[in-house]
Amino acid sequence: MTEDFNVKLVEDVKSYTPDPLYRKNAWMADYEKTYAKFLADPDGFWERMAKELDWIRPWDKVRDWNYPYAKWFTNAKLNISANCLDRHVNNSRLNKVALIWKGEAGRERIFTYQKLLSQVARFANGLKKIGVKKGDCVCIYMPLVPEQIIAMLACARIGAVHNVVFGGFGAQALNMRIRDAEAKVVITADISIRRGKAIQLKAIVDEAVLNTPTVETVVVLRRRDPPVDLHENELDFYELMAGLPDTCTPEVMDAEDPFFILYTSGSTGKPKGIVHTCGGYMVGTYYTSKYIFDIKDKDTYWCTADTGWITGHSYIVYGPLAVGATVFITELTPDFPDAGSYWSLIEEQKISIFYTAPTAIRMFMKMGESWPDKYDLSSLRIIGSVGEPLNPEAFEWYYRVIGKNRCPILDTWWQTETGMHMITTMIGEPMRPGFAGKPIPGIEADVVDKDGRPVKPGNGGLLVVKSPWPAMMRTVYKDDERYRKYWYTIDGMYAVGDLAVKGKDGYIMILGRADDIIIVAGHNIGTAEVESALVSHHAVAEAAVIGKPDPVKGNSIKAFVILRVGNQPSERLKQDLLHHVRNTLGPIAMPHEIDFVDKLPKTRSGKIMRRVLKAKELGYDPGDVSTLEE
Repeated sequence: MTEDFNVKLVEDVKSYTPDPLYRKNAWMADYEKTYAKFLADPDGFWERMAKELDWIRPWDKVRDWNYPYAKWFTNAKLNISANCLDRHVNNSRLNKVALIWKGEAGRERIFTYQKLLSQVARFANGLKKIGVKKGDCVCIYMPLVPEQIIAMLACARIGAVHNVVFGGFGAQALNMRIRDAEAKVVITADISIRRGKAIQLKAIVDEAVLNTPTVETVVVLRRRDPPVDLHENELDFYELMAGLPDTCTPEVMDAEDPFFILYTSGSTGKPKGIVHTCGGYMVGTYYTSKYIFDIKDKDTYWCTADTGWITGHSYIVYGPLAVGATVFITELTPDFPDAGSYWSLIEEQKISIFYTAPTAIRMFMKMGESWPDKYDLSSLRIIGSVGEPLNPEAFEWYYRVIGKNRCPILDTWWQTETGMHMITTMIGEPMRPGFAGKPIPGIEADVVDKDGRPVKPGNGGLLVVKSPWPAMMRTVYKDDERYRKYWYTIDGMYAVGDLAVKGKDGYIMILGRADDIIIVAGHNIGTAEVESALVSHHAVAEAAVIGKPDPVKGNSIKAFVILRVGNQPSERLKQDLLHHVRNTLGPIAMPHEIDFVDKLPKTRSGKIMRRVLKAKELGYDPGDVSTLEE
């Protein structure tokens, strides 16, 4: 715990108050008044938000709370794709640009709301043609291209449960997610393009589906010329759509019907399949996109995340499109073709809301101010951060160099499990570098000790949420006990697994994970998942991994490896292990360092004490080691 954490030095850092016009012009102009109104009538608050959307049948009750299970908008009927597309087409936005995609070599594609609706309807009809029905699972493993978003919305249209897998994962990680979710169809592309190089996605899928008894069809977006050959039970993405109607009646979904499964790393080795449902998730992502990001009709909005993560689900696809935003996406990376890549795009596309990760911000800092200074960033109105704590130094740089000392920074805290923003500094409120901010209206969050008692200002403890919210996960797929642990770690509260400090005026600083999760470049990597990958190598007997502070990524992964008898440490073996982890889990999970060791610190019950490894590595006191094996 962190009860003695000294937050004074951080609180002494200058705070920033945006121009009063930001508050005056925001959708939610008075945080304190709105929050008080929420506390006085939580269900009334969420009902007002829900009524801004289209429902096929209204709810009987806003919230049905049977601890630790919640149902939201009970017995209501809806379709999310209709709220993201049809609602705007039917309300004079049919010719508004919904989606802009930018690829390498200057390629650009633009979809109006009407064009996007037509493409989604055709692909939805294609999925129905190959037997996909309401409740079936569809795995989507694609690069960040418009077809990925079309596939997601098409699943939503027909009531299929999508399981989007980040295109950087390897074959074994993809196979696990396909098998666990029992996907009927896999949608992929032949390649993704990164820094001018083609990455062979289909080859990974070919290996991943070898032992997946539920998969009936693989749909392939063919980007190369000449097109890659297709095997039996493989179909071309656009050939599947050919000749099919551009209308498709949205499936009537219950508010509590499963919407998607998204896997996030856990500390037990097996990723958790987080299950979100239709009604509450729609309301939560719509509300936060409109009222937290303050998205307005004239904005061009860019979230730099990949759609394979929850940030992409909530704040590239469903939230912004439900609001009716113009969403920009790109396959380009921040440093290709040069370090001005992102700033050039902001200038060219007149981006007004920019949402990125602290890892990217620290990388921009490393590249120097001369790159952003070459471009006109005056279109920016709001800048945001997501994925891990935004350290004060990165905040200061982001505010001064990118925001030009005027743009509010939304340093957002939330999780795959929460589905939506939970804590930030609302537009117009004073910003304190190092502090994410306060719970947004609609959320009751606090910092407590292990017994659930609120800590005093200046002290640290466990971050918790004290009451349910609409976009909360409903369970962990096939493992409800893991869901229940979130609510029973501290009785009566949702324990998020993060350590935090409560500052003055209720501002909250997020310190990082309290469990065995390493956040690398904003991505949650389970220690056990990396360790399992290492141990699956024929030369490895045992492994432990820890996170080390990294000036760019936030954390890097260091592995400690015990070799099997007959194997000797060598640079060649080290490279072989790195290659093995890359192929198994993907490059994001690769250790930055590997040490070969003779033994690992363990408890008497055999549990590896990673904190002892970390303490030794970073040179600090390991604390209580009374349970350490002799």
